[in-house]
Amino acid sequence: MNKILFILSFFVTGLWASAQTFTDKALQQSALQLNTINTEGDYDKLFKKFTETNTSEKWQAFHYAAVSMYLKADLLSKKSPASAANSSITAEKFALGGTLSQPDNAENNILIGLITLQKIELGVYNDPAKAILEVSKYIAKAESSDPNNPRLAILKAKSAEKSGNKTDAEAQYQKAATGFTTSNSVPGWGKQLIPGNK
Repeated sequence: MNKILFILSFFVTGLWASAQTFTDKALQQSALQLNTINTEGDYDKLFKKFTETNTSEKWQAFHYAAVSMYLKADLLSKKSPASAANSSITAEKFALGGTLSQPDNAENNILIGLITLQKIELGVYNDPAKAILEVSKYIAKAESSDPNNPRLAILKAKSAEKSGNKTDAEAQYQKAATGFTTSNSVPGWGKQLIPGNK
């Protein structure tokens, strides 16, 4: 009897490991879709996939769920800024959830910085000056661990735009565009945030 239970436990463990590998792979496959979709419904479907994914790296699922809502809010802000606020707030909640287990992760810090700038644009913050200071902190954190990240260049570009420095913003967007072509970082979401790259 013990021998049968022992064999059965190996079988169950093998199935669990196989399922875990599949969901990690499914997470990465879904993350690649962030570059190709461009409708509200598609972003909602991806958000649902990320929030339901059973992965060994839960922070990644939270991160990509936040990215999908951030990109949805970016899309909505061009049509109707008032309708984008809820998506941006949801993005922030999930991004902050990801930082609980990965507080020094450059990708999380960049995303939270981008979301903060987005929420300033949408008029969500009562004190935009304080929020700008927070963005500077996120930039510094990300820069210390991943200075060549193309999404960091986008964050710097958007921050420069906010302060009225168009020359620096253009230089950072160019750095981001170059970074996406030379980087093998998967997924390369963010290309759609560079003006002219829609």
